[in-house]
Amino acid sequence: MIDFFLKDNNHFTPFSAQHLGVVLFLIFCGVALILWAKKQNKKTQTRVGNLFTFSIAFTIIFGTFLKIYKGDFNYQEDLPLHLCSFLGLTAPLLSLTKKFVYYEVFFFLVMAGTLQSVITPDQYNYLNFPFFRYWFVHAGLVIFMMYATFVYKMRPTLKSVWKSFLGMQVYMLLMFVLNYFLGSNYFYTNRKPDAATLLDLFGDWPQYVFVVELIVIPYFLLIYLPFYLTRKKT
Repeated sequence: MIDFFLKDNNHFTPFSAQHLGVVLFLIFCGVALILWAKKQNKKTQTRVGNLFTFSIAFTIIFGTFLKIYKGDFNYQEDLPLHLCSFLGLTAPLLSLTKKFVYYEVFFFLVMAGTLQSVITPDQYNYLNFPFFRYWFVHAGLVIFMMYATFVYKMRPTLKSVWKSFLGMQVYMLLMFVLNYFLGSNYFYTNRKPDAATLLDLFGDWPQYVFVVELIVIPYFLLIYLPFYLTRKKT
């Protein structure tokens, strides 16, 4: 059992059959959870949502302490300050309060950023705790936002695009300052991630930062388009 938490494997390859199998399994789990929850009363729906988000947050915290226990914790890389980890830690705020402003900001950041991490993962471990942590956190955030959309019946609006963009700017500014003092690279403001991602199409630093700033609103609007079309029909 200890080996599951401590060993390091490097057998997982993006876009392999293993990757596809994991994604399909998680899609099945997410759809099954949402379909089941829609049939439950609101009290049960809230409890399940809270359990889900607190499980994500606990997994992030546990993973951080596990690195400290192993003695390979690096404050420049392992603080839970990358966007997905930060969203995972704060997701319980949405499930506990159901405040729409949290949903608005979370929705586009998760669907634009975290979903990208599911499509092009940068965690190559396979069948150990780092593997479990990566997929439970990243896919879990995507599933929870779908849960909030279809179970809590929240829907983004056009204003949500701008609120999420503003939230992203605040977070990016904080990471710029933090990275300056720590010599870290949270939110990839100083260099691109090691794994192949869409950022590879946008040039080197700092060019890719400016490109992302230019395309993020059109990207958010593209994500919002299905909701706009649905509203227009009704």
